[in-house]
Amino acid sequence: MAFRHPAAFLLGMEGLALHRAFAGEFDAAFVADRLAEVRRILAADARGELGTSDHVGETDTVAGYRVWSRSYDEPGNPLIDVEEPLVRAILAGLPAGRALDAACGTGRHAAHLAATGHTVVGVDSSPEMLAYARRNAPGATFLHGDLRALPLPDASVDVVTCALALTHLPALEPVFAEFARVLRPGGHLVTSDIHWQSLYLGGIASTVDDDGVEARLPASRFRPSAYVTAAVGAGFAVRACHEPLWPPSDTGGGPFLRSWAAEAVDAAYGNTPAAIIWHFRRC
Repeated sequence: MAFRHPAAFLLGMEGLALHRAFAGEFDAAFVADRLAEVRRILAADARGELGTSDHVGETDTVAGYRVWSRSYDEPGNPLIDVEEPLVRAILAGLPAGRALDAACGTGRHAAHLAATGHTVVGVDSSPEMLAYARRNAPGATFLHGDLRALPLPDASVDVVTCALALTHLPALEPVFAEFARVLRPGGHLVTSDIHWQSLYLGGIASTVDDDGVEARLPASRFRPSAYVTAAVGAGFAVRACHEPLWPPSDTGGGPFLRSWAAEAVDAAYGNTPAAIIWHFRRC
């Protein structure tokens, strides 16, 4: 269970911005503005203007995506906006074959794979996400299953995609072993995740149920070395790694942060990786 304090979150952003200034990215006027903003935030907190602190519980992916499935693919998801073009650019260089979209969600990558000539099977643990995926990619086959026990035969696919899902797992080795099992030798694996650094900017996925109760999904902080270790140990070679940055945005961080500390938020997000995208090949 996480403890959430509005003033602490704001001051954390101010601290990140000030660290950037200490590293030489901003001038004395920027520092003075941040310190003045810190004083305003503390005064507002003392007056009770920032809201109350509370504890936020956790939920599992099945329950979380039951709620999130209603809006996951709606326009304006900045992480998808960063991730999707790079994943599709990698896929564009691969020949059509039999493809697995693992943790397929609403089927956005499955639909793209099918449209570009692949025979596609999608697997997800969320029945609600699978229902959306079947509508989004009617030419694909979708199965209920877990990333760590994929319902496919050995060496049965040429391409595996797994988008924005691995951070929900406690360890990478079991799932990379499964990817290696279902891929044919020479097959390709393309994965994407929110970057571990962005999890500390408030990027942990959360849902609010019909009763207004918020809960966070699991979020492991996997460093790039963890992906490489798991992949190489399972018999993969690294073909490429991309760590795209958050683009400039006048909505980044969300309305609460921007209403109190927009300049600090922009400084904290600047030059920070949004996602980590890998291309592996099965040896």
